[in-house]
Amino acid sequence: MTDAPPSGPEAWAMQIVVHLPRAGSPEGEPPTRRALLEAVATAVGRLVDTAYADDADPAWGAAIRRYEDGWIRKVVRRARGIHWRRVQDLPGVGVEHDGAGVRALLPGPVGELPDVVRKLQVGGTEAEPDDDGGGPPPPGALAVAVNPAVTMTAGKAAAQAGHAAQLAWHAMPPARRREWAVAGCPVRVVRVTEGEWRAGLDHAAVVVRDGGLTEVTPGTTTALAWW
Repeated sequence: MTDAPPSGPEAWAMQIVVHLPRAGSPEGEPPTRRALLEAVATAVGRLVDTAYADDADPAWGAAIRRYEDGWIRKVVRRARGIHWRRVQDLPGVGVEHDGAGVRALLPGPVGELPDVVRKLQVGGTEAEPDDDGGGPPPPGALAVAVNPAVTMTAGKAAAQAGHAAQLAWHAMPPARRREWAVAGCPVRVVRVTEGEWRAGLDHAAVVVRDGGLTEVTPGTTTALAWW
């Protein structure tokens, strides 16, 4: 399992749709960057856990295993208004977290996207940073840090946080995985300095290295996770 795929119509990807209303919109305010990353990572964790559950829909189990047999590409797309409402009917897992709305869709071939997803914009997924750090982490949360030395859009960083959550689900001891799943796969994005990041590379349970298809060079370490 690796964190970025080859391109082409036969490649598989997990499409992640984020709700990004305009400021002052009746739909609400846009989420902060931290909330967006946490919501994406939580949605990915819940989707993977649902697909591997003993009572999982066989189609879900087959899809996630096919996806994880190769590259675990994630494509973050923005939606608002009717476009956001339409994706709620697609197979996947939705999360509402601290003002961020996310729907992680069941992976499939990138050449066979539903029209409602294919038409959604991949760019324009930026979000404002917040100042409070989100308060204390929820019980049982997975900790995720994003490389402070690498410039990434919020959409790119969210995909990396999603990779970290997916890899963490597989890396956790079974008892810790069950605890995380029962809690709803909460995630807390932790701010780290460059020095803390370098130290974390030797101690984190999960290290995400990007395939370099967008924004960063191949092999860049983009996210860490621990519990």
